[in-house]
Amino acid sequence: MAEQKNELITVARNKKAYHDYFVLESYEAGIELFGTEVKSVRQGKINLKDAWCNIDNGEIFVNGMHISPYDHGNIFNRDPMRKRRLLMHKKEIEKLFGQVKQEGLTLIPLSAYFNRGRLKIQVGLCKGKKLYDKRESIARKDADREAKRIFKEKNQ
Repeated sequence: MAEQKNELITVARNKKAYHDYFVLESYEAGIELFGTEVKSVRQGKINLKDAWCNIDNGEIFVNGMHISPYDHGNIFNRDPMRKRRLLMHKKEIEKLFGQVKQEGLTLIPLSAYFNRGRLKIQVGLCKGKKLYDKRESIARKDADREAKRIFKEKNQ
């Protein structure tokens, strides 16, 4: 039997989530997909930009995630924007449900990656940033970039 490598192959990242939210915790969840959707994701045709998660009846779903239809698919292609179920332990879902309801936090998909051949979604428990927080983050990134540039010039 061939050994499987423990490589994580990142397919998509939600950069907008890090700009709009403070990520307090992150969780790994499996996702329920159909065959042609998996093939499309392997081609990198997935978009997490406007995606969010909600909890209904003890199950967690991701909404707004776009998986383009598979090019060589047929009638088995699914709606690209359909609601997809995430697979997590019941205790984790109950914990997240309590935090989302009490503290006013939200669940945002941060990245999608393959782990041992299975697609996983990294879900973040996030708190929204205010406009001044976003400006502060941008200013900090600019200052770090400038410092690295100056340091690089002095070392040459």
